[in-house]
Amino acid sequence: MNVKRKSKLDVVIRILLIALVAVLVVFAVKVVFSAAKTAPVAADATANEDKSVIGEFQAGTYGGIKMDTAEDAVKYYVEAYNKTKAETAEFNTPEGKQTWSAFIGDEDLKINSVIIDGNENKTINSMVPGIVGGIFHSGTSALPPTAGKVQKDDVDEKGNSLVTSSLTADDVLAVVVEDNGDGTITMKIQPKMAEMSHKGQDSQGRFFNTLGGIDSVVDSIKPLSWSEGTTADNCKVYYKGGTGVVKIDTKTGMIVEADYDMEVTVDVSHANVTVLRDKSAVVSITYKNHFPASDEYLAKHGEISRVK
Repeated sequence: MNVKRKSKLDVVIRILLIALVAVLVVFAVKVVFSAAKTAPVAADATANEDKSVIGEFQAGTYGGIKMDTAEDAVKYYVEAYNKTKAETAEFNTPEGKQTWSAFIGDEDLKINSVIIDGNENKTINSMVPGIVGGIFHSGTSALPPTAGKVQKDDVDEKGNSLVTSSLTADDVLAVVVEDNGDGTITMKIQPKMAEMSHKGQDSQGRFFNTLGGIDSVVDSIKPLSWSEGTTADNCKVYYKGGTGVVKIDTKTGMIVEADYDMEVTVDVSHANVTVLRDKSAVVSITYKNHFPASDEYLAKHGEISRVK
């Protein structure tokens, strides 16, 4: 059975990405006509190269755990993920007590840069925080990838459980392990790049809360059309360079702290928006999850508290 469940995060980010591109394309032309200065962005010859940003694996014994290969390290992460995500806990919410994944994190979204028709505009970039703040409202999340904090709902679009990790060494570009000297180790993991990633289905989707296909959302925006090609041709979402930094207690085999930084580039070309024709836009985005979320964060973002 093909089960499709979309989390609040999926819907919000999908709408944010496409709405932001459309708004900025329109605004960019207005800025150009008002003689605002733009800076041309030089093409990056290495833009499509998938390079490690965390270093290389070194065989060794970390926190008493022997790791001879990168595959050993990835397997250890998967074991810790599965053990951690299997645990549940009760939370007080405005709807009453709910049983969720015990290890709950926070989230944040940052627009790093916006390039319109090959130019980066300071006025546009200064607008971005206000646009994002009005659309994206931070919430809570189980360990990524996830489709929900309730375990029975935590499945990918094909109905496969996300409570256990399907990450493999073939999905990972680089992994680095450090011994903290206190019974914990820190693992840094960088998955291989992917395009239009789906949760649980590819290298990025087996590690991050990726968005899946956004074609239907783009096609639903009535003012938006294409001067040539299709939505699939002209709207690309690239995932590359994102990393996770995970601290694991080697005595319990549990994740005790984690930061996931997913790097996304949305590239739209040949867009027609109202009277504007054949415009392009590139938006660079970082989506972050930190675990565990603090009690203060839970109270502020959803009036949530852990049942003691």
